[in-house]
Amino acid sequence: MHLQTILPILSALGTSASAAITSKPTHLWATHYNGNVYSLTLKDNDLSISQTLNTCGDMPSWLTLDPRTRTVYCSDESGTADPSTHGSLTALHVKPDGTLREGAVAKTVGGGVNSVIYEAGAGKKFLAIAHYEGSAISTFALPIKQDQPELQSFHFNLTRPGKVAQQDSPHPHEVFLDPTGSFIVSPDLGADLLRVYAIEDNGSGKLSECPSVNITYGSGPRHGVFWSDGSNRVGAGSTQSRKTAAVGETMMYLANEIGGTIMVFDVSYPRSGCLSFEKKQTMVPYPGGVMPKGATPAGIKRIGDDLYVSIRSDQGFAPSDSIVALDRSADGSVELRDSSSALGKVPRTFVINRAGDLVAIGNQATATVAIVRRDPQTGNLGEEVATLQVGEPGKVGTAEGLSSVIWDE
Repeated sequence: MHLQTILPILSALGTSASAAITSKPTHLWATHYNGNVYSLTLKDNDLSISQTLNTCGDMPSWLTLDPRTRTVYCSDESGTADPSTHGSLTALHVKPDGTLREGAVAKTVGGGVNSVIYEAGAGKKFLAIAHYEGSAISTFALPIKQDQPELQSFHFNLTRPGKVAQQDSPHPHEVFLDPTGSFIVSPDLGADLLRVYAIEDNGSGKLSECPSVNITYGSGPRHGVFWSDGSNRVGAGSTQSRKTAAVGETMMYLANEIGGTIMVFDVSYPRSGCLSFEKKQTMVPYPGGVMPKGATPAGIKRIGDDLYVSIRSDQGFAPSDSIVALDRSADGSVELRDSSSALGKVPRTFVINRAGDLVAIGNQATATVAIVRRDPQTGNLGEEVATLQVGEPGKVGTAEGLSSVIWDE
C-alpha cells in the first residue's frame, strides 16, 4: 500500500480515537443561583443545554445523585440559622434522555450547600446536608416524601468569632464519607473545625457525634477528600469497621479556603469507635508556594494518587482562574505538579468522570461549564473539549452564577 494511501487512513483513525470519548451522548447536570437546574448533553465534543428546569427553591446550590434509584437530590441555599427562614431539599427523577422531573420537596434548615448519601445497614439510604448559613448539619431518610421532616439536625454556635469576617458563625461547608462508609466528616469554615460523626449501626441512619478536630486558627476548612490503600473498606455502616482498629493506611487531604493551604492528616480507627486525625503536612497549593492576594482554594478531588484543587480568583490564566495538580508521595505528603486553566472565573466546583478521562469544571462567576481531557495514565489535564455558558454570569464574591455541576454516573 502506498504511503499516500496509508496517511489518510492513519489520520482518520486518530480522529476517530480522539472523538470516541464523547461520541456517545453523556449527560451532566448543573445548578445556578438563578433558581434553575440545567440538564446538559455532551456529544461529539459539543456541550449543549437539553433542559432548563425552574426548581429547587430560590438558590439551587448542590446536586447529589443516587444512581440506583436514578434520583438527583438538590439542596437549596436559601435561608439562614434563623428558624423563621428555611431552605429545601428537592428530589429530581432522571428520565431516559437525561432530563429531570421534579418529585417530592422537603423543608430544611437554611443554607444547604453540600450533601452526601450514606447507608446504615439493610440497604437503607440517608442523606446528610451541610448548611453553611444555617450553621447546622441535617439528615433525611431516602427516598424523601413530600413535606418529609428531617431525621436529625445538629446546630452549632461559636464561643468567640474567628480570625476574619467570614468566621462570624459556624459554617459547615461539606459532608463526606470516610473510606469505610461508617463516618461523616464536615469541614466547618467558620469554626476552624472538622466535625466528625459515626453512623449508628442499628439501621436507623442516625449519627453520633465524635470529638471534633481543631484546625489551625484562621484556616477556614472548606472541602476534603480521603485516600486509602483499600484494605479498610469493610462496608457501609459495618460494626467491624468502626469497633475494631482498621488495617491498612488512610489519609485525609483538607483544602483550607481562608488560610490558602492544603493539610495532610494520618487517619486511624481506634477502638473508641471514632476517627483519630494526626496532621502530617501543611502546604500552599500554588506555584512558588505563595497564594496570590484574594485567591482561595475551593474544591479538592482525588483519583488514584492524583489530587486536584481548584483556585478561585487567582487569574493564573487571565482572564481565567486555575486548577492545580498535586502529586502524592509514598509517605502521603503532596507537592505541586503543575497548574492549568479553569477556562473561566471562580471554579467553585469540578468533577472527574468515572473513566478518569474527562473533568467538568463549574465556573461560578462566568457561569460556564468547561470540559477538559485528563490522561488516565499520567493524571495530566489536557485540551479543552467544550465550554458552555449556563445561565447568567455572576459577580465575583457573591452568591450569583453557576453553583455546581455533576456527571450522570
